[in-house]
Amino acid sequence: MADVKTAAGKPSGAQGSAGKPKNSNHFWLNLIIVAACITAGELIWKFVLGAEGNFQDGAAREKPAGILGTMYQGGFVVPILMATFLTLVVFVIERALTIVKAKGKMDGGEFVRKVQFHLANKNVDAAIAECDKQAGSVGNVMRAGLVKYKEMIHATDLDTDQKIAGIQKEIEEATALELPMLEKNLVFLSTIASSATLLGLFGTVLGMIRSFAAMANAGAPDAAALAAGISEALINTALGIGTSFFSILFYNLFTTIIDGVTYSIDESGFTLTQSFASTHK
Repeated sequence: MADVKTAAGKPSGAQGSAGKPKNSNHFWLNLIIVAACITAGELIWKFVLGAEGNFQDGAAREKPAGILGTMYQGGFVVPILMATFLTLVVFVIERALTIVKAKGKMDGGEFVRKVQFHLANKNVDAAIAECDKQAGSVGNVMRAGLVKYKEMIHATDLDTDQKIAGIQKEIEEATALELPMLEKNLVFLSTIASSATLLGLFGTVLGMIRSFAAMANAGAPDAAALAAGISEALINTALGIGTSFFSILFYNLFTTIIDGVTYSIDESGFTLTQSFASTHK
């Protein structure tokens, strides 16, 4: 799963020792996670929902004794939807851990004010120490900028504008390394938000086909087949809509938090360049 930068400008998991991206490793890890969720969904459907105790007629599995038996009768789309929900849970936990760590141990506004105070007193080392205490994405970006800031103070061969440009470039490079780590795997949540609903509708259509087929039988309609078809339709609809709801909810929550972190990063970069321009003309 995703890692957050352990030092300014050096995100763990962003590059290998030879400088090659590890995107392929992340791809295979995500693929393994999805495959494991699919397997788990199938096993839960077959052995938990399909347990004989969940049916009045035991191994025949035609008369459910409760909600679990009713869910089992939802058909083969049910384990797919359960796998989708399990995948959602895994990536929600993974993103939550990553984003909480990226927020750091200090509020972004408070952190920026402390850095401003130290820079106003021309104490760059103390400002860098505040970045280490913050231990988040904002702190990582600010630390990279402060290291360059300290370097530019002693760069006598450059004018002020060139020094500020160098600091800005360093901040932009650090930001470009941080933000992808925050946004990684959110695509799973957005995909599940739309695909879960479609899967639920697909199961609903299959259930209704069974229902109408039972009603079209010559003579007396098959009441059991009719009930099974309606059950399949409703169970799949409920699972699909429920999974989609939670996916949209967490996707919006995470993007809102990331927007806040991005704003703090922009604010810290602006603070750094303005401080240098005012104190090192």
